[in-house]
Amino acid sequence: MSTLHFKDSELEIHKVVVGPMDNNVFVIRCKQTGEGLLIDAANEHELLLDLCKQLNVQSVIETHGHWDHIQAVPHVRDAGYSVHVTQADAHMLESYDEILEDESVINVGRVRLETILTPGHTPGSMCFKVKDKPILFSGDTLFPGGPGATQFEGGDFEKIINSIERRLFTLDKRTAVLPGHGDNTTIGDEQPHLDEWIDRGW
Repeated sequence: MSTLHFKDSELEIHKVVVGPMDNNVFVIRCKQTGEGLLIDAANEHELLLDLCKQLNVQSVIETHGHWDHIQAVPHVRDAGYSVHVTQADAHMLESYDEILEDESVINVGRVRLETILTPGHTPGSMCFKVKDKPILFSGDTLFPGGPGATQFEGGDFEKIINSIERRLFTLDKRTAVLPGHGDNTTIGDEQPHLDEWIDRGW
């Protein structure tokens, strides 16, 4: 079941790992209002729907449209949760409800998430930064040790490097990076390695 990944006086972040690709699914929850938001309805829909009920999830946002991040989308929509995705990745989903725009704000109770469009892994990949806190949900754009894969259809190495350099590495070095698979890292830990990634080409 989910683990409490982070908490302070204003919010909680719960994490569960699902499916054959070990996808990280996060729920961010406002402690003042109790409202929650689920990031990436990846797989194991029964488990995710239980989580949605427990944590008062109001809606679902997708970091991108790859199959391993969207398997539970039809089920959560059938259960009444609205699903949000970027325009460029919307065609990868069987169905969705709303389009995510770059540089907008998503309210989770009194907690606010800022949207950062980071194309490269997919044309419409998006990261979500907690406003006024050093926390970033990076999807498959940034991992410990480098960018997400770009060899799949719609991937573009030059674009993902540009996204990371211009949109993510401008964040505070202490910012915790919570990716779509695997362990957390920080902006400060990854930033010095950008040139290495460019040299190796992946």
